[in-house]
Amino acid sequence: MDITVVDHPLAASRLTIMRDARTDNSGFRTALADLGAMLIYEASRGLDVEDFDVETPVTTARGHRLRKPPIVVPVIRAGLGMIDPALSMIPDAQVGFIGLARDEETHEPVPYLEALPHDLSGQPVFLVDPMLATGGSLLHALRLLVDRGADDITAVCMVSAQQGVDALEDSGLPVRLVTATIDPDLNDDAYIVPGLGDAGDRLYGPRNIDL
Repeated sequence: MDITVVDHPLAASRLTIMRDARTDNSGFRTALADLGAMLIYEASRGLDVEDFDVETPVTTARGHRLRKPPIVVPVIRAGLGMIDPALSMIPDAQVGFIGLARDEETHEPVPYLEALPHDLSGQPVFLVDPMLATGGSLLHALRLLVDRGADDITAVCMVSAQQGVDALEDSGLPVRLVTATIDPDLNDDAYIVPGLGDAGDRLYGPRNIDL
């Protein structure tokens, strides 16, 4: 599995803001938006482009555009925070949705929403979720995509635990990973250590409904 760790100093500074327990919801959202755009930028590096002529005020120049923009698929709810930064970088991208809640006792994903095109074969897919912990949720989402024919999938995760990275590698699924860091451990509640806490709560406030 191809893994890209974006170690740019600006990415590291935004990640530090997100890690800081003193950062409020507004500051966390701003830092996440910045870091999300950086990771999408890197994830897009290998996308196919096509050339065309464009008229400048002076002459004709060779222009470039994406041959097939990706579909961006956030894992709800924390992944919602990565839609706007993704669309800021790729305005013509489509958006799908996968909804997964976490069972707090088993730490297993509980699916509740799937809104995707029926056929994803040959379609680049960016699967976005701020956190890759055990890998359970991301693997569930990946299998949904593969079941619809997806064969070009990039997982974009801001913080990844080594256990989750290993789970992706061992799965044999067609995915590459773009992340800002690989943290070494998980605690007994399956939160990434050092991590940044619950990304959904820090984006939107504590969950107050059961899904």
